[in-house]
Amino acid sequence: MSLIRLETRSQRGFTLIELLVVIAIIAVLIALLLPAVQSAREAARRAQCLNNMKQLGLALANYESANGAYPASYGTGGPATGWSGQGTWGSWSPQAMLLGYFEQMPVYNSINFRLVSHGDGNVHGDLTQVTAITSRIASLLCPSAPLPAGTYYGKPIPGNSYFASVGSSLMWVGNAGSWAANGIFMFGGGSGPPPTYAPGAQSAPARGVRDVTDGTSNTIAFGEWRLGDQDSSKLSIPQDVMGHVPWPANGNCLWSSASGASMPAGSVAFLQWLPMCAGYAPGSITHGGANWEYNMSYLGQAWNQGMFGWTLGNTLLAPNPQYPNCRTCSWNGDWDCPGMYGLSSYHPGGGNVAFADGSARFLKTSTAMQTIWALGSRAQNEVLSSDSY
Repeated sequence: MSLIRLETRSQRGFTLIELLVVIAIIAVLIALLLPAVQSAREAARRAQCLNNMKQLGLALANYESANGAYPASYGTGGPATGWSGQGTWGSWSPQAMLLGYFEQMPVYNSINFRLVSHGDGNVHGDLTQVTAITSRIASLLCPSAPLPAGTYYGKPIPGNSYFASVGSSLMWVGNAGSWAANGIFMFGGGSGPPPTYAPGAQSAPARGVRDVTDGTSNTIAFGEWRLGDQDSSKLSIPQDVMGHVPWPANGNCLWSSASGASMPAGSVAFLQWLPMCAGYAPGSITHGGANWEYNMSYLGQAWNQGMFGWTLGNTLLAPNPQYPNCRTCSWNGDWDCPGMYGLSSYHPGGGNVAFADGSARFLKTSTAMQTIWALGSRAQNEVLSSDSY
């Protein structure tokens, strides 16, 4: 009889050291891959942001083709209370005028343009606009930016990542003579509802393609900025707006002097003003309950009102500068005040801009200041080389 010998083979597992080595290798691979994944995601978000701006640029070109002029910021005739409503407070923005041209016709149709866009609790009819003006429009928000915090008329802040550029000018009105805004957009005044705008005391001539003598492909129409964080106790540069920073030419609000309203004519005063602006930043969060007057942290909170800081901005510095935004007025209130409300983004290395011809591109942080001024103005005869931005 033969004996069959049965052998049992022992099952050998991983040792603790081997497991730790494998875990360490996996952790290293994740650490190597995670930045690449995050970079790919940011690239996709930046592309979507660029597409948003391209849609705005195309909407602008279509609007101009249909109406013979670009939209501006317009005041209303005011309601029966007798309030004129012709000023920037409560005016309607270029973005509001363009709603129907980038697939937001329902929102556009729900607006009563005879009443103000923003006011003081329905004294002037603003509460009738709440449904429209609190609408959060995805194509006006950069995907790389955090959703805006806080409330507006009791509802979540809608936000607006893309400002209409008044050019390389610290002024935003269109009827200020030799120191009027030198870009595509402006406050155009007016005392009637769109699209007629019966001329009023503050009215300015409409601007069209014929007025962009520097070329529509060389003139910025829309720029990107970081939304304010709604926290006046925290300093956030470059999006926070510093209040009470006087203009060096006269130690007062720029309103009292035409000096330096547009670049490069006012470059000397502007270069003096920039370090003053930066110097006001640290103290802007130390004023207790009055912080909001000095650290105005609500840039781009809504798309409805045609005013600096809400929907209008300027092109004075390249995206994401080391300086905060600043206003020159010493009085408190809104941002209907000369100053810098400029380019910024959450994209590394620069920010997106849309041009008047409907194109859009990424503008580098390293772009020279003089190039930014030339791109912002519409008719100053600057010559730009193809590799300057």
